Parts: sequence; C-alpha cells; structure tokens
Amino acid sequence: MFMRRRPLLRAAAVGGGAYIAGKRTAQRRAEQEGQQADQDARISDLEQQQAAQQAPPQASPPPAPSASSPMIDQLNQLAALHQQGVLTDDEFSAAKAKLIGT
Repeated sequence: MFMRRRPLLRAAAVGGGAYIAGKRTAQRRAEQEGQQADQDARISDLEQQQAAQQAPPQASPPPAPSASSPMIDQLNQLAALHQQGVLTDDEFSAAKAKLIGT
C-alpha cells in the first residue's frame, strides 16, 4: 500500500506545479495583452490629435448653384459694380430699388 501512495503523491505534486505554472503564464499573458491594448489606445489618440492639428481648418463649402433668375443675376452685377467702386451708395440703392420695384 505504501508503494501506491508515492506515485499518486508525485502525480499530484507534478500536476499542481503544472497548474500553478499555467496559471501564472495565463496571468502574464493577460497583463501583456492589457498593456498592449492600453498602448494601442494611446497611440490612436496621439495619431488623431496629430491629424487634427495638421488638417487645415475647413472653410464652409461654396453655396450650391441654384436656379438663378434674371433679377438675382442683375442684383449680383449691381453688387459687383458697387464693390468695385463704379457705383456710389446712392446709385446702388436707386438701381436696386428700381430692380426690385419698390
């Protein structure tokens, strides 16, 4: 009977040691994966910050071309002439009033 206990005791010791070693390996692997995930998240955040800093501020897009009427075209021409200094403020106001009909 004494002979049987030693192989069982030895098997239990070897099995227990293997279990503990496997458990430690799994814990280390989990810690490394957690550190990798944290590092990846920090790198992603830094890349996004750099991209935001390097990207030029986006201006508003030009207005979509709409169906223009002859009156809008003439108002735009009058405004352009006024900005160029060809028309005075009074002349611009008079022409605009005449065009609009007020």
